[in-house]
Amino acid sequence: MTEPLVPATPRLFSTLFTYQTRFAVMVSALIAQAVQMGYEVTLGDAFRDPRVSYGHPRSLHKARLAIDLNLFKEGVFLRQTADHQALGEWWEAQGGTWGGRWDDGNHYSLAWEGMK
Repeated sequence: MTEPLVPATPRLFSTLFTYQTRFAVMVSALIAQAVQMGYEVTLGDAFRDPRVSYGHPRSLHKARLAIDLNLFKEGVFLRQTADHQALGEWWEAQGGTWGGRWDDGNHYSLAWEGMK
């Protein structure tokens, strides 16, 4: 059995909550930026129940600090990491972490110091 992603202490919960609310606001700006750049956007994986077996056991999706965005141009799904590069670099400039650095181009997250 793995340890819980977030220990049940009020201080850590408060810190995680702060990061989650910051991330939610950042994601709205991310989607707006994608549209401004000419992409059509649909949502991919966001929250991932910690009980699921796929993905990394300490995935930021499980802490509600990651989202996968599906980008399209003229209705064509953009599958390649390179298709996300301009948006990913914009996201990093905002303080986010972009999955294109490890060939997961549609992954946008916000790391927090509680994840070690």
